[in-house]
Amino acid sequence: MNFARRSGLPGVDADNPITLTVTGRVSRAVVPDLCAELERALAGPRGAALTPGAAVDCDVGGMIRPDLTAVEAVARLGLVARRAGHTLRLRRVPPELRSLLDLVGLADVVTLEEGPEERVPGPY
Repeated sequence: MNFARRSGLPGVDADNPITLTVTGRVSRAVVPDLCAELERALAGPRGAALTPGAAVDCDVGGMIRPDLTAVEAVARLGLVARRAGHTLRLRRVPPELRSLLDLVGLADVVTLEEGPEERVPGPY
């Protein structure tokens, strides 16, 4: 499982300087690390540049076999963003994750990018 902040993501609003990228299989062990990474990004100078209420982008197109642990990660990342006065916007959401978010009622808590989903090829 990899995650990183990235700039220059196609389709991302240029006014939003923070993008968290999550790839691979999300395990419970890395969820706190993801949250800490987002907290650091929001506390840094780029986070201060965000207008209040602005969305923080999270590219999840590279997630492999999203499950309830991935849903937990999204929920916790959404909480981190809300505590900082922002919302979490998921980009390139795999159909499996979208279905799980709908099933547990979180599709209305985070913003899901509309449009065709793109998957990043990865090992299965």
